[in-house]
Amino acid sequence: MTGSEAPPSFRLAYVPGVTPDKWVRIWNERLPDVPLALTQVPAARAAGVLLDGDADAGLVRLPVDRTRLSAIPLYTETTVVLIPRDHLVTAADEVTVGDLTDEIVLHPLDDVLGWERPPGRPALERPATTADAVELVAAGIGVLLLPLSLARLHHRKDLTYRTVTDAPVSGVALSWPEDAHTDRVEDFIGIVRGRTVNSTRGRQPEPARSKGGKQTARKQTSGKQPGAARRGTGGGHRSASGGKGRSGGRGGKPRRH
Repeated sequence: MTGSEAPPSFRLAYVPGVTPDKWVRIWNERLPDVPLALTQVPAARAAGVLLDGDADAGLVRLPVDRTRLSAIPLYTETTVVLIPRDHLVTAADEVTVGDLTDEIVLHPLDDVLGWERPPGRPALERPATTADAVELVAAGIGVLLLPLSLARLHHRKDLTYRTVTDAPVSGVALSWPEDAHTDRVEDFIGIVRGRTVNSTRGRQPEPARSKGGKQTARKQTSGKQPGAARRGTGGGHRSASGGKGRSGGRGGKPRRH
């Protein structure tokens, strides 16, 4: 897909817990003429949204199908256990999976941690969503392990959380279809990777021009003439006695006082 065929806007999907605000702000500063449309989608549907062409790229949770989707891992989240504020677990700053052996651990159908076997005792039924599981935690029915961003997203005054040091973690990545790596996707890749405007791949800056319209070369040193660094001895450093300094370069005659 060439740049001329690129859509007039850039459609970015993102999953719950991901906060794209910083990247969106940079996009709007760099590409004010290209609107960025945000769409939040459930983590389980993110891949389908990209493959169906309903978004140009997405901030998704790993893993993704790398045979059809490209992905750049961005960060890995801490896993926490969500508990009532008066729960015994709050006595510690961190816990392990083994500390939850006697707890009913809720395992929602939209879980993003990918457990082979969740710890603790299972509930009678799996909650449909993470939001439903949070309600059950507030009701004192069990505890919930989830990424920190989701715990913050579902914040309640009657709940708190603690880090679980040995639980599975969730990674977040920028992803797009393998066959749809457009110029706009490359622009967004540059933003999330922290490239400057002039270093974005495929976007070469225009050479500087003088008032007459001619191209001008950049000076490699600031305020110095070419070859200035080679004057004197020791790679441009002055000797302790001042020999071969600038004041001694006029026929070698001493100054009169």
